[in-house]
Amino acid sequence: MFVGRYGIRTFIAFTHDFIAIAAAWWLAYLLRFNFQIPASSVLFLLETIPWIVLVQGGFFLWLGLYRGLWRYASLPDLKRIFIAVMAGSTAVILLLGLSGSLVKVPGAVIVLAPLLLMFIMGGSRLIYRAWKERRLYGLESPEAKLVLIIGAGSTAVNLVKALTGSREWHVVGMLDDDPRKYGTRLQGIRVLGKIGELPHWIHKLNVEHVIIATPSVSRRIHRQALEICSELGVKAMTVPSYADLINGKATVSNIREIQLDDLLGRAPVVLDDEGLHGLLTEKVVLVTGAGGSIGSELCRQLATFAPGRIVFLELNEYALYNVQEEFTARYPEMKMSFVIGDIKDQERMVQLFEQYHPVVVFHAAAYKHVPLMELGNACQALLNNVLGTYVLAQVAIRFGVEKFVLVSTDKAVNPVSVMGATKRLAEMVCQALQQSIQKDHAHRTCFVMVRFGNVLGSTGSVIPKFQEQIAKGGPITITHPDMTRYFMSIPEAAQLVLQAGLMGGTKGGGEIFVMDMGDPVRIVDLANDLIHLSGLAEGDIRIVYTGLRPGEKLHEELLAANENTYPTPHQKLRIAQARQVDEQWLAGLVAWLDKITVLNDQEVRDQLTNWVPEYSRKEIES
Repeated sequence: MFVGRYGIRTFIAFTHDFIAIAAAWWLAYLLRFNFQIPASSVLFLLETIPWIVLVQGGFFLWLGLYRGLWRYASLPDLKRIFIAVMAGSTAVILLLGLSGSLVKVPGAVIVLAPLLLMFIMGGSRLIYRAWKERRLYGLESPEAKLVLIIGAGSTAVNLVKALTGSREWHVVGMLDDDPRKYGTRLQGIRVLGKIGELPHWIHKLNVEHVIIATPSVSRRIHRQALEICSELGVKAMTVPSYADLINGKATVSNIREIQLDDLLGRAPVVLDDEGLHGLLTEKVVLVTGAGGSIGSELCRQLATFAPGRIVFLELNEYALYNVQEEFTARYPEMKMSFVIGDIKDQERMVQLFEQYHPVVVFHAAAYKHVPLMELGNACQALLNNVLGTYVLAQVAIRFGVEKFVLVSTDKAVNPVSVMGATKRLAEMVCQALQQSIQKDHAHRTCFVMVRFGNVLGSTGSVIPKFQEQIAKGGPITITHPDMTRYFMSIPEAAQLVLQAGLMGGTKGGGEIFVMDMGDPVRIVDLANDLIHLSGLAEGDIRIVYTGLRPGEKLHEELLAANENTYPTPHQKLRIAQARQVDEQWLAGLVAWLDKITVLNDQEVRDQLTNWVPEYSRKEIES
């Protein structure tokens, strides 16, 4: 009956402990009498040991000593053994005292018996665990991959614990730059030395994999480890990001290959969740350009705040189809509408706003490819990026939208390209509309502009192009060896757009938020990072420099010469004090835009110079 209720393993463990109780008392008597127990003591022990075993065994059951498995025995299990043994021993002493037999038990036995019992019970469990792990995951698992861990902090320790029960990995050492940890053992794994000694230990221990177990480590460490591993033909991996670990989206055992995001070394974004829930939860939100990289990621981030409905507005049918497939599968319970439309089409925009009545609009639709917009498509960039923004914004004001968030770019700062100039012009349109609203108290729309740099992996960006070139064996084409850009991940960019949208309006609306983009990254370094991530060395793929393309800057800027910023409560967002425009300026711009049918590239550039004084074509012409 006992076996049926608790299982064969529990029965074996319970039997072991019963025997251990008897053995501990017998051994205590042997030690007390120098292994020559008097006949009277032997007789007394034989008479009392059954009662002692029953009492202490009963306490073991009562205190739940058999709920765990021996192969996972740990410090909490040893604590439970200590409590159970002490409680049972106290009960035995009381029982012997009440029966008048306590005087027959030597004092040394009363002290030694529980100590010996704890040693036998705890020691046997730990020995079994060590044997089990060695048999399953040690020398008898030749398929286990030898791995070095970079880092010796809490994440690394948790990783070692997680890998203890893995057939796939066998940790042979840890590396850390804290000299106090050198030579110490964490979870039985020795800290061998500093991170710079990685090549030495790779050769000495013949490891095949390196895992970076410091999710908040600088990008320098990630890049250093990646370069070394690439040169030595060793696979470099990492644990999930700090944000994913904190949010419970992943555990340290979810080891993955290093990604380009890791090499940026950017701290996770902290969002005002309560404020964003107030802005978005159960509200209808419209996202333009919803099929693009930024637009679709904005929708993913929005979904976490349970909006009443997300309206996906996109001109590209195939892009809209793709996001529809993703979101209907991923969020089956959420209300969503997938609509095709051109933001320049005022009647279509009015129809959509009448149907859905969005409360918040995120305007991510734009033509953004710099060289493509520079040659042969300048007029379309002007109409889409500027006139489209004006049409959409006017409709938003008419239907009482609370927040209108324009996704802008650092290329709008001192622009040298048509794309950058049209995005700056779109910012100015929103600024002018905000001024007109402040005078007309009948409207309540708050305009917010958000500038940021390049995002990793966005459609048409340099990353997919480099990856495709590497897959073909090269060469990688880069315009200039000194070219730099500001980069952030797509999720980070989208999260900061949401945060800026929430914060906009504290200064009356019309603010231009500038993201903390960190340090600029050399494009050639980015190319080398991708080569390493592909498991190749720098010399394996040739890099060719082709010269600056039309409209390209060597270095992007986050602020114009006449712009200053002031801080916000969020450490990654500042507000730019940009040049203002008024309603009269806007009226003139709209009158000009209404007259446009077709303009050639040169005519567009000439007109942009008039409307955007900071626009310069010096680098294009040189």
